[in-house]
Formats: sequence, structure tokens, C-alpha cells
Amino acid sequence: MREINNPWIGQEGYNCFGCCPTNPFGVKMRFYEDGEDVVCFWKPQDNYQSWVNTLHGGIQSVLLDEVCGWVVAHMLKASGVTAKMETRFRKPVAINQPFIELRARLLEQKRNIAIVDGEIRSAEGEILAECTCTYFTFDAAHAPEQVPYNPTEVIGEELTREEVLTGLGV
Repeated sequence: MREINNPWIGQEGYNCFGCCPTNPFGVKMRFYEDGEDVVCFWKPQDNYQSWVNTLHGGIQSVLLDEVCGWVVAHMLKASGVTAKMETRFRKPVAINQPFIELRARLLEQKRNIAIVDGEIRSAEGEILAECTCTYFTFDAAHAPEQVPYNPTEVIGEELTREEVLTGLGV
């Protein structure tokens, strides 16, 4: 597994709630390429809870949409916008676990429509939520100004899952 660079860091106006590391209210996601999947390990925090010790469903949806969106950016080398998202919340996501794992992969692509599957797993690997996202994609030459494409690439050494988690302080 290798980290995917965030090509928007330092770009004027960049303040994504999902992946901007300097957004004080954001979830500050970082992504890794693992074969055909894009992966994120994220520590739930109590300021994102709904019911006691439970991650808010809206935050779960943000996390899923973001990891799926990075499949479009990294795997398809395109930009895109979410056209539809279907989410199934299987079990509550406890915020007192050391991390959750988000994982997404391309299901199919037809012309400029990409369908991406994503999931949230507990620290023990149990699937807690799933989604299917449909994206309207733009190649680099046709991306509108408000949805620019910035190339992503993997950076650093190949890491094991345990090395990534240790590096994230989990």
C-alpha cells in the first residue's frame, strides 16, 4: 500500500471538508492505493457523533463520498461530481474504536459515468456501512474551472497496513 499525494494542497481556495489537512472543521482524510482500491484509515472523534458513542450518519456519508471520489481522481485520472449516492448503514459506527477503514473501488465506467463502491469497516474488519456512488466525470481537458483535475500519484515507500496505522498514530 502506498500513499496518494494530495495535489490540491497549497492551491488557492482549497478547503475541502473531506481531505484538506488545514480545514479546522474538516475530517482531514489521507488516502492510500492498495491494489485496485483507494483506502483511508480514520480516527472517529466525539465532535462528529450523533447519538452517544456513535458516528453521525451524515459524517459517514461524507467519508464514503470522499473515498469514492478519490477513486475517480486517482484511479480514473479524472475529476468529477457526485450525481447519486446510495448508502446502507448496516451497524452503528462506534467513535471509541482506534480507527475505521474506508475502502472504495471502481465498479464500472461507461463513457463519463463512473460507478464506485465504498465501505466503512470497523477496526476489526466488520462492514458497518456500504455505498454505491455514481459520478459524472471530466477528463483533464474538459474539466470545468470549479471542478479542476489535478494529477495524483503514489508517493513514498510501499507500506504494510500495520506500518500505515503506526504512522498515523493508531
